[in-house]
Amino acid sequence: MNSVPTTGVAILGSGNIGTDLLIKVLRTSKTLEAVAMVGIDPASDGLARARHLGITTINNGLPGLLAHADFARVDIVLDATSASAHKEHDLALASSGRRLIDLTPAAVGPYVVPVVNLHQHVNARNINLVTCGGQATIPIVAAIRQIAPVHYAEIVASIASKSAGPGTRANIDEFTQTTARGLETVGGASRAKAVIVLNPADPPVIMRDTVFTLSDDADEEEISRAVAAMIREVQSYVKGYRLKQELQFERFTTKPLLIPGVGEFRGLKTTVMLEVEGAAHYLPAYAGNLDIMTSAAIVIAERVAARARRLA
Repeated sequence: MNSVPTTGVAILGSGNIGTDLLIKVLRTSKTLEAVAMVGIDPASDGLARARHLGITTINNGLPGLLAHADFARVDIVLDATSASAHKEHDLALASSGRRLIDLTPAAVGPYVVPVVNLHQHVNARNINLVTCGGQATIPIVAAIRQIAPVHYAEIVASIASKSAGPGTRANIDEFTQTTARGLETVGGASRAKAVIVLNPADPPVIMRDTVFTLSDDADEEEISRAVAAMIREVQSYVKGYRLKQELQFERFTTKPLLIPGVGEFRGLKTTVMLEVEGAAHYLPAYAGNLDIMTSAAIVIAERVAARARRLA
């Protein structure tokens, strides 16, 4: 019998991300209890799986959860719906005392990447996970920022087209804008840009991310060590997160590099190439872009719950 206290969570959204969250809570978490899965499509695979697993299912959205007796057992709400829906959910739950972990690009609450700044926001009522591209690349920019000021960061996130559901496709603009802001506010870059590529290759390829930074000149070995250490930290909850090849460095000290919209740059250009393979709990292994989000959400929920128990 499990003697570890558990914290009740409800999952909003019965699509791919919501269903993967449910499976992760059931399979991998010793401190979270799946109380309910909430959707708006009674025929969705996510709700069907939840019913089969004995989890309370609600098919009329958040209003149905608020009216359900099991809501009293919910301490944390994981929102895997859409940016526009999350804003409504945030308002509806504002006075409920429940904590929200937002997997959409709504950015109502502070941006959080577990290995970078969760300690600063563990008490926040609403925590935003930026984007999948942000979860994968912000740690790298933050690692380089530990060694030298990063004046500019640019990331390209390439994901399998089959892993991009309707929510992702409807929020492409929010993805690029939110990721760029996260690279600045969490990663520490003075300026940033983000690009997403939906790769139609068949068979589908796993998520790949390329990170470019322009920083003050610094020791290449120090940067390599900082990046390697950060990758190990992310791997503590995303096993398939890894370096694709050795870091590449290029110096612009005597002859500056001209960057459109940025101007002349003198210093060190660092290129980091990553890949993210999913754990295949529910989603296919190539959907590392979704797995890194759900894995980060579970880690955050566990630490938020642990903090709340210590303060109780």
